[in-house]
Amino acid sequence: MTFTAIDFETATGYAHSACAVGIVTVENGIIIEEYHTLIQPPDNEYWYRNVMVHGIKPVQTLNVPTFDTLFPQLRDRLFGKKLVAHNESFDRNVLAKTMKYYGLYYDELELADRWECTCKIYKAKGYKPANLKACSDRNGIQLNHHEALSDARACAKLYLLHDRQIKMNLSDF
Repeated sequence: MTFTAIDFETATGYAHSACAVGIVTVENGIIIEEYHTLIQPPDNEYWYRNVMVHGIKPVQTLNVPTFDTLFPQLRDRLFGKKLVAHNESFDRNVLAKTMKYYGLYYDELELADRWECTCKIYKAKGYKPANLKACSDRNGIQLNHHEALSDARACAKLYLLHDRQIKMNLSDF
């Protein structure tokens, strides 16, 4: 079980306003690397409601690099990987739109058109609600919700748990 879990936080309601990313790399079912960085969003603009969700303030990103500067580090961690996110359409859209905003080409990452989505997986298991906090709480996974690395780590653990459950079910045959 080798994959990379990712979570973005955004500064505004615009998908290209990434202000933090958490990336958790899993190889053979073991977390081998955790990466987190703040990102200066365009014009260092924040919306109040976004700050209320994740707690990241403009002063915290005033002197950190913009996405295009950080991209080589992100590319090294994402290129050609199987990606997993709890709300994959949100995180995939943030990555694609932020790359486009900075003139970077999403296709160069050689990622699948759709990523694995732990929210969809756990909805299919009957979880209601199936948000990251509810899924984490139900499975005893520690979570500091809306902190990008904590969210990515919880997503990785949920995906690993799902994989182990599938393997256990297959061993019944």
